Amino acid sequence: MADHVDHVLDQWKTQRPDLDVSPMAVLGRLSRLSRLVGAELHRTFARHGLDAASFDVLATLRRSPPPHRLTPTELMRDAMVTSGAVTQRLDRLEARGLVTRTPSEQDRRAVTVALTNEGMALVEQVLPDHVATEHRLLAALPPTDRAALAGLLRDLLESLGDTR
Repeated sequence: MADHVDHVLDQWKTQRPDLDVSPMAVLGRLSRLSRLVGAELHRTFARHGLDAASFDVLATLRRSPPPHRLTPTELMRDAMVTSGAVTQRLDRLEARGLVTRTPSEQDRRAVTVALTNEGMALVEQVLPDHVATEHRLLAALPPTDRAALAGLLRDLLESLGDTR
């Protein structure tokens, strides 16, 4: 069985046999998977009135230790987004009553972001659906292959400087 990337590789092999296009076998598939997975996750989040960015902020707050509060800088680091993107996300989530921003008791210039009761309830509702979607997307791979793939992807991310 062949996929679209195999077709592309065959074309390059014919048209430019002098080039080693083997990286396309991995990166082309990662790119296609990203689009397919992103579309499925979008559908899951949309059923709950969210987008991926909003879910990311809610989930980041939820997985932080109680009382589930973070500074915008901590959110930026843990959600891997820019400060401008965090501000926009927080504005939308605060307008919906899902998060609050309150001045820090230690430094009035700083704020902390926390889930509201509504935000907590929503993330608790979405999370099982999100995880079920992820399980469905990976159903073709047995657990040992999933673990091996996760390890290989971690190695690649670390080699590119994506470390904690």
